[in-house]
Amino acid sequence: MMSSSEPDPPVVVHSGGCHCRRVRWQADAPASLAAGTCNCSNCAMRGITYFTVPNDRFRLQDGSEEFLTTYTFGTGTAKHIFCKVCGITSFYKQRGNPGEVALSVACIDDGTVAHVQVTEFDGKNWGY
Repeated sequence: MMSSSEPDPPVVVHSGGCHCRRVRWQADAPASLAAGTCNCSNCAMRGITYFTVPNDRFRLQDGSEEFLTTYTFGTGTAKHIFCKVCGITSFYKQRGNPGEVALSVACIDDGTVAHVQVTEFDGKNWGY
C-alpha cells in the first residue's frame, strides 16, 4: 500500500540573529515556512511571527551566548530570550513546545525564504 503523505520538503540552512548582529544562529528548515503569530501578552506586544525547528536543527553560533538574557513570566516555562545589547528576540523557547526552538521570521537573513504561510495561535487562552 502506498503512503498518501507528501515527501518532506527540501531543507535549507537559514542564518539569522539580532539587530546588532552579536547574536547569530543557523537553523535547518524548508525554504517555505509554516509560521505563526501568538496573541499572548508578550508575543502580541513584540509582534513576532515565528516558525519552529527541532532543537537539534538549531545552532547558536560561538560567542552569541554572552549577549543573551532571558525573560520569563507566569509559569516561567517559556524562555523569552533576547539580545541584551539591542533587545531583539530572534529566537525563544515556547512553554508548550520544549523540544523545539521558535525563530523570528523577521530575523532571518535575506535569500533563503521562499514563502511564509502564517496562522494565528491563541496563546492568551492556551492551557487555561
